[in-house]
Amino acid sequence: MATESAWTMPKGELMKGKKGLIMGVANANSIAWGIASQLAAQGAELAFTYLGEGLERRVRPLAESVGARLLIPADVTDDASMDAAFEALEKELGTIDFVVHSVAFANKDELKGSFIDNTTRDSFLLAMNISCFSFVDVARRAAKIMPNGGSMITMTYLGSERAIPNYNTMGVAKAALEAATRYIARDLGPRGIRVNAISAGAMRTLSLAGISGGRGMIAQGRALSAMKEDTSMEGVAGAALWLCSDLGFSTTGEVIHVDAGFHMMGLAGEEEG
Repeated sequence: MATESAWTMPKGELMKGKKGLIMGVANANSIAWGIASQLAAQGAELAFTYLGEGLERRVRPLAESVGARLLIPADVTDDASMDAAFEALEKELGTIDFVVHSVAFANKDELKGSFIDNTTRDSFLLAMNISCFSFVDVARRAAKIMPNGGSMITMTYLGSERAIPNYNTMGVAKAALEAATRYIARDLGPRGIRVNAISAGAMRTLSLAGISGGRGMIAQGRALSAMKEDTSMEGVAGAALWLCSDLGFSTTGEVIHVDAGFHMMGLAGEEEG
């Protein structure tokens, strides 16, 4: 069985000469960090965003460990903050080749129990703003400094397609995010910019910890997956490497499932043996 702790980053030069932005690293267990580590190991030059001093203290050592020279404060709900972030990015890097967007939020009180009873208007709009519109906004801004084409990736989960217990508002926001991915891909395709989403299985992240019963989603995902194993960071980071590198040419507007086959299973079968 593949495990996250067994993962070591394959090194190479697939991303040599490419520059990009990583958004959404919270700590060393973040999917965004797993992706960033793999891109850096393949020669990419990275810039990172963070929100607030608390996250800066977590992100800065990670960014410095891969030689990143740019760490930018960015609040995706504030236009002035985003203006300043992308001005700093363009000033430092000039142009970029890829963006990894791993930004999402829903109030914890809404990630449990009944969707219709626990969802409020203000919280719903906040979740949509941060989890979906932020990618639209980032894509518009990033495209202006991607004159040579490139790749944009966002992160989603199967709760966008299926009614997952307790995922609730976030599932609806992720469904909107996947639709936005297709429309962004359509608009930016003529510029040579590919836009895709990775639908990762449940993994041990801060985001999962915020969902009621979230830890149980990992065990259930393993038991119900085709491969009977956890989603590995290696698999998610590998998919991102493929999409961000030149290996990903001609792939756009897709939702790539990296979940050990959990998404395609129907009823659980009896164990053989």
